[in-house]
Amino acid sequence: MQLKAEKLEALAREFNLSRETLIEESLKVFLERKLREIKTEIFKITGKYKISSVEQLEELYKKGAIEEEETWQDLQRLDHLEFKRDELEKLLKKDR
Repeated sequence: MQLKAEKLEALAREFNLSRETLIEESLKVFLERKLREIKTEIFKITGKYKISSVEQLEELYKKGAIEEEETWQDLQRLDHLEFKRDELEKLLKKDR
């Protein structure tokens, strides 16, 4: 859905907000939703291995508790998700 400037102005008036406030609040809600999605994915991976971070997954490799061949994609995905989570949390903290 593409919102044109006129629609943004109309929504802002309807909710008695400035256009900028409407955009900022919408972006905040969007980022919070993305953060929840990322945390859900992190929870799935960490639950699968009974760990709480990518560092703990790396420790399992070092100890030989899991085979890298079958789990390296989870390691990469978890590392990427944790990075995205941290970045989103920084963005949301700046806004407060």
